Amino acid sequence: METLKTKLDESKAQQELGDEMFMSAADLRTYMTEMQMAKAMKLVDGMDRAEKARHDLIKRMAEPIDLTPERLQEILQPLKSKLRSAAERGETELLVMRFPSSLCSDKGRAINNADPDWPDTLTGRPRQAYELWQNQLRPAGFRLSAMIIEWPGGFPGDVGFFLKWGEAKK
Repeated sequence: METLKTKLDESKAQQELGDEMFMSAADLRTYMTEMQMAKAMKLVDGMDRAEKARHDLIKRMAEPIDLTPERLQEILQPLKSKLRSAAERGETELLVMRFPSSLCSDKGRAINNADPDWPDTLTGRPRQAYELWQNQLRPAGFRLSAMIIEWPGGFPGDVGFFLKWGEAKK
């Protein structure tokens, strides 16, 4: 009786596999391929959106802002707070600006090579940030360093401006 039941179960299983509700191996492979393609399309779409956002950022940062006294206060007030918090944590430097190296006339080469004339390569808002440091923060004893902080594909990516205080290295 056990044998008869097993044969009936096998017959039923074969019937169900042949039914339209079940996929054949070829259908399953096609389904897997379509799912992988859909995931890849999502990744490509995400990369396209990220590239567009980066392009929009570069466009905005290439345009200098009008530094009215009010706008200057809007910039300096949060900066003071961040500096105070960093000092409380015992830090002696703070990343104050990050921007694409394409906002440098040489795509970041001078910054990467520690060329003393690197500030001359700055454009747009990074140039304004450098001038703000030069005119207001430098006289207060702050130092500024710039370095390439990201290397996509082995090429200079983003530049970081670091505001430093405390003992100067000799």
